[in-house]
Amino acid sequence: MEFKFTETQDKLRAEVRSFLEEELKHGSFEPSNDAWIDGYSKEFSRKVGAKGWIGTIWPKGYGGKEWSFVDRLIITEELLRFGAPVAYHWMSDRQCGPCVIAYGSDEQRKDILPRIIKGEVSFALGMSEPDSGSDLASLQTRAVETEDAFIINGQKIWTSGAHEADYIYLVARTDPDVPKHKGISEFIVDLKLPGITVKPIVDMMNSHHFNEVYFDSVRVPKSALVGERNRGWYQIAVQLDYERSGLERIMSPYPMFHMMLDLARQEPVLYNNPEVRHKLTDLVVKFEVGRLLIYRVAWTLSQGRVPNFESAMAKIYGTAFEQHLSHMATQVLGLSGQLMEDSRWAPLRGLASRSYLFCAGATLRGGTSEILRNIVALRGLGLPSQ
Repeated sequence: MEFKFTETQDKLRAEVRSFLEEELKHGSFEPSNDAWIDGYSKEFSRKVGAKGWIGTIWPKGYGGKEWSFVDRLIITEELLRFGAPVAYHWMSDRQCGPCVIAYGSDEQRKDILPRIIKGEVSFALGMSEPDSGSDLASLQTRAVETEDAFIINGQKIWTSGAHEADYIYLVARTDPDVPKHKGISEFIVDLKLPGITVKPIVDMMNSHHFNEVYFDSVRVPKSALVGERNRGWYQIAVQLDYERSGLERIMSPYPMFHMMLDLARQEPVLYNNPEVRHKLTDLVVKFEVGRLLIYRVAWTLSQGRVPNFESAMAKIYGTAFEQHLSHMATQVLGLSGQLMEDSRWAPLRGLASRSYLFCAGATLRGGTSEILRNIVALRGLGLPSQ
């Protein structure tokens, strides 16, 4: 097989790189790991929107370009490669917008989609709860229907970006008297509504992107319901395939990876160490394998098929690589590297220490590796469930 991009796609990649290089030159952002999670910049997202690089795969009737999934992947790959601050629009572009297109009302599409495309609206995901993580269908947040609204009570946790977002894409129980998978619905909830409290969760890096979100008799108009009442679980299943399959699952720490490779070429204490060279070469090969797994997801989508087990495979591999890379960075630095005063080492030390702490959750968020291996076994390999 010949893995080549089209001439148009090569031009697109060059255009995105040129834009990012200019933004770096003018100090618009500082490259960082995990910038799709905690790199919030409304200004930068609006610049990306102005370039026409949000909602590229969406139908033209909704403001999109109807580009291919591979085209979109090229854009996101370059944004992640540069560590650009894309968190403000990331969830909206990756999954909330596509779900509104697939299941939303005409009113929701007309209101939400143009603002997403312009980089003017941000979403948080209201899924996990204190007692409902991997078993998401056990969630207890309730949405009780009244004559003209839904009244929502409950709590969400690990809600990335809720303190910055405009809306929360909320999953809540609308029928407690049916089997758990059949009584769930989805809502687009304005985070400024009365009764919503967002509390920060500060992680062990002393940074804040996680939150707890409390709903105390929040009155949500019926127009906020996405799709069919009580059919939310089946809509979530499609949404999670989008969530798990992106290049962020392997490229979160790419700025650190790139810096580590550059430093190894320049620094004799690293370059002359055969063990370090071997480990870095191994990382480069593994990175390319993971990158191809994720492009495979895009090719599957381009064929009109939902990449269920392909997404699970990509996330399992990508997040394991992220942890392996983060651990390797601290080993390559070693005690002497961590103590060196040379300014060339300082940025890498900062990224490596942060990545080492942050990567602990890589194989948990978005679906644990254990759950995803079950998906690969059942839906990819066709193994029996018992």
